[in-house]
Amino acid sequence: MKKLINPVLIIAFAVILRLVPHPPNFAPIAGMALFGGIYYSKKYALVIPLIALFISDLFLGFYNMMPFVYGSFLLTGLIGLWLKNHKDLKNILMGTLLSSVLFFLITNFGVWLAGGIYPKNAVGLSECYILAIPFFRNTVLGDLFFTGLFVGSYELALSLVYKPKKLLALFNR
Repeated sequence: MKKLINPVLIIAFAVILRLVPHPPNFAPIAGMALFGGIYYSKKYALVIPLIALFISDLFLGFYNMMPFVYGSFLLTGLIGLWLKNHKDLKNILMGTLLSSVLFFLITNFGVWLAGGIYPKNAVGLSECYILAIPFFRNTVLGDLFFTGLFVGSYELALSLVYKPKKLLALFNR
């Protein structure tokens, strides 16, 4: 079963989901990075989200915040690698929320530092974070949705293949 979910398919799926219209910051990349960290080797876990970002950025355009965005997803992949050996619902939920917070903190720091919109002082930094709060909501919702979709679907598929009687017993109670 593990061989059925090829990294190339995950990259293609994430690129397509990032290119189709969606609410701002409601994207699959963090969920994919966490999924990759949990189920793939370190090489794939850290590279797959960056490849998907880069390919979709070829279509969406390049921007000066890319190092901050890519860096935050690299950290999310590391969280996924930690989750590989600590995989339970609570840790996956906390890892997902942590990745959302890191994305918010890192990318908005980048907007403040390199964006030229806000004054380079504490007031400008706090204003940048305050005005980004509506986007944070979508980040959290998207990360929870896609992590749940990817990890939940995969675990369900594994259960159907390796433990079908145990899974069916849950529904026959």
